Amino acid sequence: MKSKTQPIKSKIEIKEPININSKEFINNKYEYYKLLREEYPVCKGKVSVIDAYFISRYDDCVNFLKDPRFVRNRTTATGGGRFPFPLPKSVSLIANSMITEDEPDHRRLRNLVHQAFTHHSLAKMEGRIEQLTNDLLDKAEKQGTVDLKQAYALPIPVTVIQEMVGVADEDMPQFYNGLKALSEGFSGLTLLRTLFWDMPRLSKFVRELIDRKRSNPSEDILTALIQAETEGEKLSEDELVAMVFLLIIAGYETTVYLILNSVLTLLQHPDQLALLRSQPELINSAVEEILRYRGPIQGTKPGYALEDVVLHGVTIPKGAAVFPLLGAANHDRDVFENPEVFDITRSPNKHLGFGNGIHTCLGAPLARMETRIAIANLIIRNPNLRLAVDVSQLELINIPLWHGYKNLPVMLK
Repeated sequence: MKSKTQPIKSKIEIKEPININSKEFINNKYEYYKLLREEYPVCKGKVSVIDAYFISRYDDCVNFLKDPRFVRNRTTATGGGRFPFPLPKSVSLIANSMITEDEPDHRRLRNLVHQAFTHHSLAKMEGRIEQLTNDLLDKAEKQGTVDLKQAYALPIPVTVIQEMVGVADEDMPQFYNGLKALSEGFSGLTLLRTLFWDMPRLSKFVRELIDRKRSNPSEDILTALIQAETEGEKLSEDELVAMVFLLIIAGYETTVYLILNSVLTLLQHPDQLALLRSQPELINSAVEEILRYRGPIQGTKPGYALEDVVLHGVTIPKGAAVFPLLGAANHDRDVFENPEVFDITRSPNKHLGFGNGIHTCLGAPLARMETRIAIANLIIRNPNLRLAVDVSQLELINIPLWHGYKNLPVMLK
């Protein structure tokens, strides 16, 4: 089978505007990142149909994420709509969610949502995730060779999100279709179906679920979000729907690819896998290094310039969209010693795998916990774990600012 991730034969060249949607970029992103950091620290480009600027050095990304000259709300910077073109209401809820708000609205929403993500609520999930991962491994190990995505990495966050939101088993087929639409439906030929069919149906389902939870509260995070109140304010219904969408995107998609990236990276570095097996207490450090070395999230939502901003001699004009390339920043040799070396004992490790500043991912503790448990149980129970295909046959997902694989065939036991 021809490799789908072969390196480019000729020398990589940056031609502005750079297209980060292209397969050439996606399959060779870390080579491009190196050139961007060294020669084009501020680069014009495109994300889908959005014209944008990309920044790639660690200090620039950290400063950008805290710089008051950039805002998440496009309307504040441009006077126009939240998005460059009209969206159906069900999709615009994502564009108007907490992650695209600035202070003080962002803080109000985050404080309300934080009440549903307390240490106590996460601690209650730990035992459930332990049980879930072992149940999934019981089934997978009987098959011997499996696609780890479908057999293990995917069901873990799907089940966790189901239980967090409080979706009944009989409603799961409809809910899962919505998960798939949010995860896979915003690129390629499925885009129109996602925008005008899947998303409105998911939005209607979530609104009906909210109504049921109001009438019959239960011990789940959606009920906690409905009941959360700060200084007399609660989440509106639109904000609740947007928050469920955000839970799905952040809590489902991120964890799937973080688990898969973890397994593949460890298998590609057998010395580090052996070290982790001999010193299982390194699991937390290992997950942090995977987030730095091959994290699933390669960039954030854009920030928009409130004024002309000059950076490295390039003028970013007022209203322009700017994306920090977190995957590039995490390999900046000015911050990380030997950044191309995968080292599960790396310390300190101030990576940007979950962003930085006020928009640091709220679901990061949950994603870390799911991944830590999933990887620990997988490698303990399967001392002969190995890839079932050559790494050249693995295909990267074609989603801008993400790094993950469509599947990961492995041999267990």
